[in-house]
Amino acid sequence: MNYLEALSRRYSVKKFNNGIIPQETLHNILESGKLSASSLGLQPYEILIVESEEMKKKLIPAFYNPSQISTCSHLIVIVAKKIVDDNYINGYFRHISKVRETPMEKLDLFKNSINQHINQKTQDEIFSWAEKQAYIVLANLMYAAAIENVDTCPMEGFRQELIEELLSINPETEKVSVTLALGYRSEEDHFQHMKKVRKPNEKLFKFI
Repeated sequence: MNYLEALSRRYSVKKFNNGIIPQETLHNILESGKLSASSLGLQPYEILIVESEEMKKKLIPAFYNPSQISTCSHLIVIVAKKIVDDNYINGYFRHISKVRETPMEKLDLFKNSINQHINQKTQDEIFSWAEKQAYIVLANLMYAAAIENVDTCPMEGFRQELIEELLSINPETEKVSVTLALGYRSEEDHFQHMKKVRKPNEKLFKFI
C-alpha cells in the first residue's frame, strides 16, 4: 500500500479488537518517532509505551472516552519537557560527540548558540516549544502506523493528574502533551465505513 492509500484508510479508531501488534512492527513505528524532526535536535520530550494489561486497566478512568484504551494493543504517551536546562543540553552534546566522534570543543559554537536561544525563553515558552515538537512525533507515529497497517487514535481528552500519578510523571518538570492508542480496528467500529471528510482543494490550498 502506498502512502496515500495508507492515509486514506487511516481514521481515528473508536474501538480496537484487542489484537496485539507484533514486536517488529511496533519497533518500526517507534523508530519513526525516534527519527522525527526536532528543533535544534534536542528532542525535548519522552515517549512512554504502555503495554501491560494491568497498567492499561489502571489508566481507563483517566480517559473521558475509555473505549480505545480498554481495547488497544499499546498506548503511547508523549511527555513534553517544561525545563530544558544546562544538564540536558550538556548531555545532548556529549551524545553528539560520542555518535559523531567529534571533540566537544568543536561543538562549542553550536552549543553556545543553543544555550543563548534557550536561555531567552520563559518556562511557559519552553513548554509551548517542546509541545510543538511532541506533535511532530505524534504525526510521524500515526503515519508510520498507517504504512504498517496498524490503526491509531490520537487522544487529548484525559485527566492529566491521574496519568501523571499512575506513570510517575513529575508535573514540575514535564507534562503529558498527547496520547496515541495503537491496535487493530474492531469490526464493530462503524466509523471505519464512513467516508473521510476533508476540505476541498480550492479551500485548503492557496498557491502564491
